[in-house]
Amino acid sequence: MESKRCLFCDQVVPIRPKGEYDWFLGCHCAPGSFYGLRRDDYDAFDKLSYNEKRAKFPIISAYIRELTDCEETVALSFDDLQKIEQSPRVPATIEEKGRRLLQFLYRHSREPGEAVIIHRLPSSYNLTYSPNLQEMVYIIEKLKEEGSIERTGTTFRLTEKGWKEAKHSMSGKKLKPCCVLMPAIEEQRKTWTLHVLPKIEQCGYFPQMPDNSDDVRYGDQMIRLISESKLLIADLTGHPAEVYFGGGIALGLDIPVIWTVHRTDADRLSVNSERIRPFVWEEPDEVAAMVQQRLNG
Repeated sequence: MESKRCLFCDQVVPIRPKGEYDWFLGCHCAPGSFYGLRRDDYDAFDKLSYNEKRAKFPIISAYIRELTDCEETVALSFDDLQKIEQSPRVPATIEEKGRRLLQFLYRHSREPGEAVIIHRLPSSYNLTYSPNLQEMVYIIEKLKEEGSIERTGTTFRLTEKGWKEAKHSMSGKKLKPCCVLMPAIEEQRKTWTLHVLPKIEQCGYFPQMPDNSDDVRYGDQMIRLISESKLLIADLTGHPAEVYFGGGIALGLDIPVIWTVHRTDADRLSVNSERIRPFVWEEPDEVAAMVQQRLNG
């Protein structure tokens, strides 16, 4: 079988000529699959300047890989170059590129925590539309720090959080980021995760709680989550100083805050302010109903 160099990933692979197209089989752009390139346009792509190739070819490679991984047929001509560059499918930010990796892992797993092996990782930075491996590694580390993925070598796993992010982004439903602060009471965190957070999601928000198991990183993570959020839900049960602090940060950034407190602590708040009028609850279901009513209203 005839072989040819793929211009977009620089790998020599078998090709299958058919009509006006050469079909490239199993290169890094389409591992386990294939894509077509109009034969007469091969030289036009190859004659682009070095700087144009460095800027455009990684995007084309990523575009081919994403579409073929979604079982779409890709047949390119030189006229498609501008269309691909302007395509809404091409991510423009690090966050959007990270979502592409989450979506890839979601497509290749059946549930959170299932292992997905990315073969030839150094040649797979097109999974994140990255121009090089260094950027992909940065994206991977960022997703790990955010608690969306776990990685051991070339083995990746979506966490519960990453699974939800991927699912919502693939369905086209973009959830607004929401930070939830509460005291380090394990039982409360469990009940809120079961009863309150799903209601927040139903209202169009993606709730996240900073990890309180690491005191060193907790403060930095809390500040980052709040600054990226469109809503803060702050529970004052137990008078946690960090919740007051986080609420103050949100108010200073003009981020809406919903204050809550368990009935046992309602009469002895640490701070009395017109801006802090918490909803008093006894059961988590009451918080869920209040949040849903407030957000839908």
